[in-house]
Amino acid sequence: MTKVLIGLSLGVLLGYLYPVTINLVYPKLISVVLLVALDSVFGGLCAQVNKNFSDTIFITGFATNALFAAFLVFLGDSLDIDLYYVALLVFGFRIFKNLAGLRKHFMKNL
Repeated sequence: MTKVLIGLSLGVLLGYLYPVTINLVYPKLISVVLLVALDSVFGGLCAQVNKNFSDTIFITGFATNALFAAFLVFLGDSLDIDLYYVALLVFGFRIFKNLAGLRKHFMKNL
């Protein structure tokens, strides 16, 4: 869990010290990638709490999910279908599932 918290703290600190201005040319893609990142963070926290965290699975899961979500957004825009809603629903559901797992774990330990 310390690796995750150190990485998260370092990312927040770097984002605060070196702010990046993002030109929202493609806001659908940015919203999906942000949800993928949040899903990875909460999934990593949940795995760490359950004592089965793997760096390799964390990195490859983030990269695979981000690429597939970006592909869905691209394909949806090419076909003029809002497929990014699918990615938003799936990753939103996974975030809440991971949060529920974290809550259950911490409630057991009270």
